[in-house]
Amino acid sequence: MICVEHLTKQFGSGAGHVLAVDNVSFHANYGEVYGLLGPNGAGKTTTLRMILGLLIPTSGEVTICGSRITIDPIGIKRHIGLVSASAGLYQWLSPLEILEYFAASYGLSREYAQERIRKLIELMDLGSFLHRRSVTLSTGQKQRVNLARALVHDPSVVLLDEPTRGLDVIGSNVVFEFVRNLQKSGKSIVVCTHQLDEAQRLCDRFGLLHRGRLFQEGTLQNLRDATGQETLVEMFLDVLRKPEESDSVLGFPESSSEEI
Repeated sequence: MICVEHLTKQFGSGAGHVLAVDNVSFHANYGEVYGLLGPNGAGKTTTLRMILGLLIPTSGEVTICGSRITIDPIGIKRHIGLVSASAGLYQWLSPLEILEYFAASYGLSREYAQERIRKLIELMDLGSFLHRRSVTLSTGQKQRVNLARALVHDPSVVLLDEPTRGLDVIGSNVVFEFVRNLQKSGKSIVVCTHQLDEAQRLCDRFGLLHRGRLFQEGTLQNLRDATGQETLVEMFLDVLRKPEESDSVLGFPESSSEEI
């Protein structure tokens, strides 16, 4: 599982510093989909980059499968698969060559790599364009390759950063099916998105992120009971309409709006 404890990231110092992530804690169990949700600028991507070891936390810790990101940032990456809408493909390589390249990068044996790639080709239905150069693929086909690439080393934790951005209804449904398959196989899954209606379909539990802090966390029913709102969209709109009350809920000091 993944456990995030008091994760904080501050950029700069003094009066001009930015507190991008402020004391965020959450966990995702095996077979659970956790939605880290919020509008653009809420701190979602910064949180993911710290989990991946791409940013050093100002304070706090991330533990994945018993390993700590501050102690073994390279080794912990073997436990993580990342799917990001901003991740590109090597345009002149075919999907098969990309999967083989990443399998080799993770140090998989040739026999195991071939078995993993065979399963992923079947799972993501890559057969019809497996040998085409990636530059010729549609957006949906490229996303299928990205999904397969994230699983080539069979990670225990899968992070999805805006996985349906730019996809049509059919492409988005491929992502939904992908997440359901991950869940059935016992992976811990964290989905970062501002597409709240999609998150409501995908996730078991939610962390609602606003201005770098989690202001609510729990199942959808937990959040409904706590906020009095029916949908995730309504919950966020209610907070954004009432900045003074959201500061109180979040525990921000009066000066925090100048700091963040």
